[in-house]
Amino acid sequence: MAAVRITNRSGQKLRLGGEEDWLTFSVESRSGFVVAKSGEVPVLGEFDLDSSQVGTKRVDLAPYFTFSQSGRYSVMATVKIKSWDREITSAPKTFDIVRGRTLWEQEFGVPSTPGATNSVPEMRRYILEQAIYLRSQMRLYLRLTDSSGIRALRVSPIGQMASFSRPEGQVDRSSDLHVLFADGPHTYSYTVFNPDGDLLVRQTYDYVSSRPRLKVDENGKISVNGGVRRLTVADVPASEREGGREASGPPGSAK
Repeated sequence: MAAVRITNRSGQKLRLGGEEDWLTFSVESRSGFVVAKSGEVPVLGEFDLDSSQVGTKRVDLAPYFTFSQSGRYSVMATVKIKSWDREITSAPKTFDIVRGRTLWEQEFGVPSTPGATNSVPEMRRYILEQAIYLRSQMRLYLRLTDSSGIRALRVSPIGQMASFSRPEGQVDRSSDLHVLFADGPHTYSYTVFNPDGDLLVRQTYDYVSSRPRLKVDENGKISVNGGVRRLTVADVPASEREGGREASGPPGSAK
């Protein structure tokens, strides 16, 4: 993910985001070669920025550049102000791409749009990867790719893992991915992603008398069996309490 912070010191209101090329990106590797684009980063969406205001535009670069090699890269953003006939380029920002170790993967079909019949499904692949971050933190990532596993459509951080964790992944009948893994000595993280890699659910379970596990019922619904759910500020969707008790929520239940 890239966040472009724009500060307006012009003394007048700016209107940005009305053209497809008002914001563009260039990426170079450490060795100096320009990284090839696989598509244009979508940036459309008009907004006004008053003088002295700061605006931030966030985009995901991964699907639109060919990051095929690990190493250090730098990215620059260029803002085009059409009414001034002027372009402003940011200073380069560096980031690293590291190789992950594949822990689990599964191919799946993207559900067809409503009304579509007998169409050949688009096949994609969920891949859970482990990477060591800053030589001390073990993190779990979801890499969403085409069916071959080569072209990355999206890479999403899931969370920090305990060293002994063995992540469990299952795909439900809607092609949503359910992931359960230990993120501490006695705590487990449960997350759900849709076929586009969007995070739908994030919950925390404590290992009390039994270890949390993923369970599939006779209708194909996946939930958490075992452990006790603990409400946290990081929950997605945000948790609510009713009368001091946990409110009913989306997939995942304490049993």
